Amino acid sequence: MSDIKPLVLDVDGTYLKTDMLLESFWNALGRDPLGCLATSIRHIGNRAALKQGLVRLAPLRTDLLPVNSDVQALAAESIRSGREVALASGSDESLVRQLATEQGLTGRIFASDGKTNLTGRRKAVELIAAYGENGFDYAGDAPVDRPVWQAAENAIIVGHHPVIASDLAATGHNVTEYDHRWRRRDLIRALRPHQWVKNVLLFLPMIAAHRIDMAGLLIVLAAAIAFSAAASSIYIVNDLLDLEADRLHPTKKNRPFASGAVPITVGMLAALGLGSFALGLGLAISPAMLGIVALYMSLSLAYSLKLKRMRWVDIATLAGLYTLRVIAGAIAAKVVATGFLIAFIFPTFITLGCVKRLTELTLATSDERLPGRGYGRPDRGDLLNVAALGSFGSLLVFFLYSFTAAADRLYPNTWQLWLALLPLGGWQVRMILLGWLGKQDYDPIVFAMRDRYGLALIAVMLTLMFTAGTG
Repeated sequence: MSDIKPLVLDVDGTYLKTDMLLESFWNALGRDPLGCLATSIRHIGNRAALKQGLVRLAPLRTDLLPVNSDVQALAAESIRSGREVALASGSDESLVRQLATEQGLTGRIFASDGKTNLTGRRKAVELIAAYGENGFDYAGDAPVDRPVWQAAENAIIVGHHPVIASDLAATGHNVTEYDHRWRRRDLIRALRPHQWVKNVLLFLPMIAAHRIDMAGLLIVLAAAIAFSAAASSIYIVNDLLDLEADRLHPTKKNRPFASGAVPITVGMLAALGLGSFALGLGLAISPAMLGIVALYMSLSLAYSLKLKRMRWVDIATLAGLYTLRVIAGAIAAKVVATGFLIAFIFPTFITLGCVKRLTELTLATSDERLPGRGYGRPDRGDLLNVAALGSFGSLLVFFLYSFTAAADRLYPNTWQLWLALLPLGGWQVRMILLGWLGKQDYDPIVFAMRDRYGLALIAVMLTLMFTAGTG
């Protein structure tokens, strides 16, 4: 029998760059929101039962979970040298066993079983019973692992815990550290600040009403900041709900949470903080702004949980979210968002929502439905037709507006408004065509802000509208 002591690896945050309890929670929340919440409330005081309940509610694909390459390499080297490599985790036993099989780890398994939550002191007792005091080496990542490190001969610390490392060294333990820490820039990337450009829509009602003043601009800017914070909080929630789908995507698999670059706990705290800030700033502007921010966040959350998986409903919801930005801008600037403005904005963003899906489907590698979406490549024709209808509808509304008394008052040179229809229509056709060909970004708004030819068309349109309004 070999006298080489076994290597025992924690799973969550050690072998994996994620936590399987939180993975299970968000996976279950995405698939069955009510069932997930009911299970969480029912087992709120029993972590072992909670872990087992969430796994039963929504099975987790452990083969997609991000692995810590350094610890994986250590395990592989240990196995090659004939050393037993065991997994000891607070996660549910079914998940740990499944992961071990997929990773080729044939050593013993220690895990929570629905009754006992195998963490901290309980884990140390189990391992001492199996291997004896100082009869194993242990790799862990959190302060709760301190009793296990103390029971091991050699301590392997994954993460940044200098005080624990110093204390263990002082008691005679050999300490090895893998200093893995998440980076702020990865969290900032998860906030998607480039998406904040969409909130220029809040300035549209002020511009359309020709009511531009410094006080109004500052209030609208504050509203745009509130919407940016609200949007970023929902982007994080959306990413946490889409972990499995993102890991199956050729580029989205590199997102901070899907790749394990940022811990899920950090994302949850960031989402909570940003959402609270957005609501607080909305209230500071006005009760009406608080209401519109709350509505935006609620609709965005509904979209993330359910609506984005429903054909056509998802596109209508996206258009509604953009329209809410325009309404918020009107509330902030204290101007009227006319029916014509809303009737123009909504079909425009129906078109861009279809373009978004067209792009995704064109770049898809098979005819199967996209993960987490209700569309497959055979739906491209229908999306193209709806995009064209949305474009026609918005142009028709623009044309009809030119005959109203409000347009006559704001734009004396009506014929120049009619000319502005040409670059506007050209821009929309360009966006649809590029989406059909798969030659733009997955987000058409972000693409539009970088597309120099499209920006030139928009500049021509705005110039014509400006000259139409100057008489």
